[in-house]
Amino acid sequence: MSNITIIGTGNMARTIGTRAVAGGHTVEVMGRDRSKAEVLATALGGGATAGEWGAVPAGDIVITALLYDGVVPVVAEYADALAGKVIVDISNPFNATFDGLAHGEETSVAQEVAKVAPAGASVVKAFNTIFRNVLEKGRPNVFIAGDGARAKASVAAFIESIGLRPLDVGGLKMAHWLEGMGLVTVALAGNGVGHWDFALGVDELAG
Repeated sequence: MSNITIIGTGNMARTIGTRAVAGGHTVEVMGRDRSKAEVLATALGGGATAGEWGAVPAGDIVITALLYDGVVPVVAEYADALAGKVIVDISNPFNATFDGLAHGEETSVAQEVAKVAPAGASVVKAFNTIFRNVLEKGRPNVFIAGDGARAKASVAAFIESIGLRPLDVGGLKMAHWLEGMGLVTVALAGNGVGHWDFALGVDELAG
């Protein structure tokens, strides 16, 4: 089992934390508001703890469960405290009308994180194509992108341990297209599917 640190105290932090605890992992929660982190850690149970904001995370895998515009600044703020860690970005940089990406160019939050991450840290994009309710109740595929084979392997092992199926889409530049998939998922919810109780995945033909 892994040591997991979740930076953030919102709904996705709670959902991923709940699955991580159920999977037998040691979970640490960090938030700018220490009291919120403590409340979430208590709610998660399983020995989950609240860490000090900005301190070296206890987890080998650090999940930034933050709104997209806060991810890069927080990673920059933590700086060398994240050295040697696997940083997992789960964010979606949607524009205000949810019909485009906020950065408007062929990059991604994960790629921008990699630019400010300390030496020895690896960045992986994951979980961004899954609605919280599906992650909470279902068994969706989890698409991942990253440049470090070892980092992706550790994230894939974590995903499998919480009962989900990891699917590697390639290097970190593919994070841009995963963010586009997140946008497509929202568009499907508002149009062709018409509800939020689904996730994109891969069906394979029987051999």
